[in-house]
Amino acid sequence: MTTRRLRVLVLVCSTRPNALGPAVGQWLTDTLAPSAELLDADLVPLSIGDLGLPFLDEEEHPSTGVHQHEHTRRWSRIVDEADGFVFVTPEYNYGMPATLKNALDYLSPEWAWKPAGFVSYGHTSAGTRAVQHAKQVVTTLRLVPLGATVALRIADVMHENRVAPEARHAEAAEGMLAELVRVARALTPMREREHPASVAGPLPGSYARRLGPDDAAEVTVLQRCCWMEEAIVNDTLAIPALHESPADIRAWLADWHTTGLWRDAHLLGMVRTRRTDTDLHVGRLAVAPDLRGQGVGRWLLHLAESAGEGCARIVLSTGASSHRNIALYQRQGYALLPESEEAGAVDLVKGVGV
Repeated sequence: MTTRRLRVLVLVCSTRPNALGPAVGQWLTDTLAPSAELLDADLVPLSIGDLGLPFLDEEEHPSTGVHQHEHTRRWSRIVDEADGFVFVTPEYNYGMPATLKNALDYLSPEWAWKPAGFVSYGHTSAGTRAVQHAKQVVTTLRLVPLGATVALRIADVMHENRVAPEARHAEAAEGMLAELVRVARALTPMREREHPASVAGPLPGSYARRLGPDDAAEVTVLQRCCWMEEAIVNDTLAIPALHESPADIRAWLADWHTTGLWRDAHLLGMVRTRRTDTDLHVGRLAVAPDLRGQGVGRWLLHLAESAGEGCARIVLSTGASSHRNIALYQRQGYALLPESEEAGAVDLVKGVGV
């Protein structure tokens, strides 16, 4: 599971002129800024009024992901990039504002498996009935509402015409953010597995997605596990994968197209590719030692080879004494080259389409 910072959208839901929403949202983001930094989360404040969303005007059902209008595509990108949400909402007549309901209805898969916290404000009920109304809707969208909430009774938080909640409200907000971050990280595998950019893997419950620099920690662990056996077989510790720091790995993850196989937040395997002229170079094919013999390596290799369209050949290398690896590649149609560019290694090549 990636260790990147989480992106938490703080959405002010009221669009009524002179509403308290913007002031409440400002208090919230200012109050939570220190906690967010400690929790590796970025708070992104946004007002529904700035989105320019008319009442739902898309012809296709939101579940299709087909959006005709630019305002919908922009809203889709914003929600898709977020890892969790805090809705700052008033209560209107025992319910949430129509603006929030409309914004929720515009999208579908973009919301799935992300936590939703609520900061409500109102008079008698401090906006809690709006939260209960909203929870019925967000659960249908597979958002996961938090147990922790912040409820502001207007009479208690208004001082000299300004919003000034008490210390107990700030404490409640910090608890809500801490819960949101924990839930967001726990739900990450579910979000990733169902993301359109992910593909189903060869093992039950597994999925593959592109790795990026934020995955360097998991890649570091996988490489140390996998290439220690290579070091023993080839009687050398001079293997780059064993000595790369997380910073080194972050650098090449930004340069190579690398695919990782995941299950239950664990990186099970990976492979990377890069084009050079008419060659597709395949490297760092790794499978967790306890999963070998289950076809995972072949599956990853075939996935890497699918990027070879337009290339003349596919090139890879392995240790000269890594006979199991060499046999695997030869069974997949690779042939040994007479000379290798690296001492102690062998290069293999396969024509595209072979």
